[in-house]
Amino acid sequence: MEKDNKQIVFAGGCFWCTEAVFQRIEGVESVVPGFAGGNIKNPAYREVVSGRTGHAEAVEVTFDAAEVKLETLLEIFFATHDPTTLNRQANDVGTQYRSAIFYTTEEQQQKTEDFITLLTDKNVFENPIVTEVKPLDAFYKAEIDHHDYYNQNKQQPYCQYIINPKIDKINKYYSDKLKTT
Repeated sequence: MEKDNKQIVFAGGCFWCTEAVFQRIEGVESVVPGFAGGNIKNPAYREVVSGRTGHAEAVEVTFDAAEVKLETLLEIFFATHDPTTLNRQANDVGTQYRSAIFYTTEEQQQKTEDFITLLTDKNVFENPIVTEVKPLDAFYKAEIDHHDYYNQNKQQPYCQYIINPKIDKINKYYSDKLKTT
C-alpha cells in the first residue's frame, strides 16, 4: 500500500512532551522537535527559551494519512496539553510554550478550525481555547540533544513528573491508536 505522507506542526508547550506523545501513534512516520512561528531564522534553543524570538517550541509531525486521520492527531493534541492557557503549560511560562497549530494545507486549516469549533460547541474545556491556527512559514529543527529526549532520559524528574502522565493518558485512552512495536 502506498503511503500518503503529510506534515503538520504542533506546539503544545515543551516539545519534549509533544514529541513523546506523537512518536507512539500508529501512522506517524516521524516527529522532529524544533521551533515555529517566530521572527528570526535558524534560532538556537537558548534564544527561543528566552522568549525574545517569537518562536514556539513545536514538533513537525510527518504522518501517513492512509493510516491515521488528521482528526485523530488533533484529538490527541488537544487531549495531551491545555489549549486554554495563554503562553503557558503548567510551570513552563512564555510565548515559546504557547498552544499553536501550524498547518501546511488549506484542508488542514479547515479541519483544525472545525475541530476547535466542535470542542467549543461541546464545552470540552471549561475555558476558551486559545490555540493559534496559522500557516507554517518555517520550521527550524532543534539541536540534536533535544531529539528523542524522553526516550533517552526517562529517569529525569521532568520526564517522570510532566511527560509520564501524558504517556499514561494516551496508553489509557488511545491504546487502539498506539504503535505495536
